[in-house]
Amino acid sequence: MSLVGLVFTIYPPVLYFMGDASLERMKFTMGIGMVLWLVSAPFWINKSAGSEQSQ
Repeated sequence: MSLVGLVFTIYPPVLYFMGDASLERMKFTMGIGMVLWLVSAPFWINKSAGSEQSQ
């Protein structure tokens, strides 16, 4: 899910730059990507940090 959030955050500005997306569509898609990333990233970030600390 984090990877999908990153794609939704990175890809829309490229489409906007190429003229394939409107400004409103870019903002909406990036907003969805931001929410997906912020909701899902802490789970795998904390999991990696916890396994390194226990060793």
